[in-house]
Amino acid sequence: MPDSSISPAVREIIRRGTVIPAAPLALNAARRFDERYQRALMRYYVDAGAGAVAVGMHFTQFEIRLPGIDLFHPVLKTSAEAIDAQASARGRTVAKIAGIAGSTPDAIAQAETARDLGYDYGIVAVANFKGCLEQQMLHHLREISQVIPLFGFYIIFADIGMPLTFSFWRELAEMDNVHGIKIAPFNRYYTIDVCRAIAEAGKEDAITLYTGNDDSIIHDLITPFRFQVNGEHKTIRIRGGLLGQWACWTRRAVEMLDDIHRLVETGDPIPAEWLTRAAELTDANGALFDAINHFDGSIPGVNEVLRRQGLLPGIETLKPKEVLSPGQLEDIDRVCAAYPHLTDDDFVRENLDQWLDD
Repeated sequence: MPDSSISPAVREIIRRGTVIPAAPLALNAARRFDERYQRALMRYYVDAGAGAVAVGMHFTQFEIRLPGIDLFHPVLKTSAEAIDAQASARGRTVAKIAGIAGSTPDAIAQAETARDLGYDYGIVAVANFKGCLEQQMLHHLREISQVIPLFGFYIIFADIGMPLTFSFWRELAEMDNVHGIKIAPFNRYYTIDVCRAIAEAGKEDAITLYTGNDDSIIHDLITPFRFQVNGEHKTIRIRGGLLGQWACWTRRAVEMLDDIHRLVETGDPIPAEWLTRAAELTDANGALFDAINHFDGSIPGVNEVLRRQGLLPGIETLKPKEVLSPGQLEDIDRVCAAYPHLTDDDFVRENLDQWLDD
C-alpha cells in the first residue's frame, strides 16, 4: 500500500505527536463483547482530544483472534464506526491504528481486514517470533507493510525472549511504508537504541517516535535525544504516546501533552515541576499496571479505573484468571486519592450519559 493512501490530515496528526490510547475491550459479566460500552469508550477518546486510537493491541486482548472467540473483526468494526461518527460530529479527524499479531499469513489477513475497515495504520506485535532471527521479523514486517502503513513496536523484551538490537531498528528505519515506532521496552538503553537508529538512518522527518514506556512517559516526552551523525549533531524527539496508561484519564493526558508540546516549542528550560509530575504519573501507573507483580493485573487495573467512571461495565477479560492482584485495588485507591489532578473523573461524569446513549 503506497504512502499516498494516508490522508494529509492523518499524516499531520501522527507527525506532530498525539495522545493514542491503547483501547481496552468492553466485556459484560458473562465475558461477552459489549458493543454499547465499546462505542462509549471510543466516543470518550474522541471527545477527550485523542488524535488517534489503537484497537486490537494488548489492552484489547490478543485473544480476540482465537477461534471460538472470533472478535477481531467485530471489535475493530464497532470501534472504527464509533470513532469515525464521533470525530465527524465534532468536526475532527481522528486516526485509527489496528493491532496486528500472529504468524505472517494471519497477520496479513488481519492487516487486510483493518485496511478494509478504514484503519490508517497497523502496529505489529512480534511476540509470535520469540526465539526467531531478527531477519525473520523484518521479513514479516515487510510483508505486512505491503498491505497497510506500519508502526513498529518495541515490546518489553521478555515477551520476545531477547532485546532487539540497534541493527534491527536501523534496518527497520530504512523500510518503506513505516511511519512510526512505539518504543515500549521499559528500558532506557533500548529506548536510546531506537532513537539513535532513526538519527543514523536520517529518518527523523519520516518516522515519528511514540513512547510506550508507561513507566517513563513524561521523561520520554521532555527529553531531547542528541546524537552525532557524520559530524552533524541531530536531536531526536519522542512526540507522543501510544499507551495503555492513556486508555484512562485520557483528557488529562491530552492536556499534559499539549503543555509539553508548547514547552518544547519555546525551547525554554524544563521546569523542575515536570520531574515531580513524572514521578507521580509513574507511581500511579505502577498501581494501575500492577508493576510489583510483573504487570499481571495491568488490564484489570486500567479496566477498574474505567469501571469506576462508568465507561466499562466491569473489569472482566477473556481470561477468567486475569484479575486484580492481591493489594492492587487498595493501591489504585491510594494513587487516585494522592493524585486527583491526574484523573478526569469530572470530565467523564459530565459526558457519560451522551457517550452511552445509543
